[in-house]
Amino acid sequence: MSENPPLHIVSGKGGTGKTTVAAALAIALAEGGRRVLLCEVEGRQGLAQLFDVAPLPYEERRVSVGLDGGEVYALAIDPESALLEYLQMFYRLGRAGRALDRFGIIDFATTIAPGVRDVLLTGKVYEAAARTGEGAYDAIVMDAPPTGRITRFLNVNAEVAGLAKAGPIRRQADSIMSMLRSGTTRVHLVSVLEEMPVQETLDGVADLIAADLPVGHVILNLVRSQLLSAGTRSALESGALVTADVARSLGSAALDPAAADALLESGLATVERQELQAAQREAIEAADRPTAELPYLPDGIDLGALFDLAQRLRDEVLVEPAR
Repeated sequence: MSENPPLHIVSGKGGTGKTTVAAALAIALAEGGRRVLLCEVEGRQGLAQLFDVAPLPYEERRVSVGLDGGEVYALAIDPESALLEYLQMFYRLGRAGRALDRFGIIDFATTIAPGVRDVLLTGKVYEAAARTGEGAYDAIVMDAPPTGRITRFLNVNAEVAGLAKAGPIRRQADSIMSMLRSGTTRVHLVSVLEEMPVQETLDGVADLIAADLPVGHVILNLVRSQLLSAGTRSALESGALVTADVARSLGSAALDPAAADALLESGLATVERQELQAAQREAIEAADRPTAELPYLPDGIDLGALFDLAQRLRDEVLVEPAR
């Protein structure tokens, strides 16, 4: 049996930019002519917005090139379409399966049995990873649910244990868990350097390890650069730099001295923010996981920015070399 292609699962607390990171990672992986599949499973159409394309259907669509060539395909996986495909694949229901959908049976089934829903969502990723020949991918990236739900979402075997002791669903769950725990899979957690996201990330790392799921990098996103010199920072912290000093400096530079108070206040806020970042970075480092950092981009995210972030991910050795 051939080894599955690398599977990179990207999770993170809401607002940390996990979808952006997943997209940048896919672009980084799709270098040198490689084909990469980028999947989303939450029904938000975040990838379509990010790549500025029409809402993604339940089929693989090319959305970007990669670094130095290659192709990125995107797929929005929804449980209803996945269940119809599953019924056709294992039970040959075809038209009958679509009739069930009209009666709302599929929505009912995936609502009362969330474990089955997760099997269907991850099962589509498993199917793509198992392909060989035409249509096969060199790597797969999943934009996964948030950190607070990621371990339960991925631990599909435990989720269906009470629902299916045997049969196709159980076999599917067992196959998925083998893929998720394989040496080619990594679960990356995206965080920003703030207390709540960092704590949720640390909890997520612990939960994943306890479930025997492979933790990859902690990706620190939206990191603000050091704007102040060591001397200026020291003067602000000690109170040695006062409004009169700032006003004189502004006047010498032919700028409005009246802006001194606002500038001094902004400087103190910057020092406080940098101290917060430093403290949270220490907390992340204590978890002893490999990390990568992505900068805060004041102009927002467009395709050019995604390529810049992809380059940084590659340069920080987040992406394995082509096999």
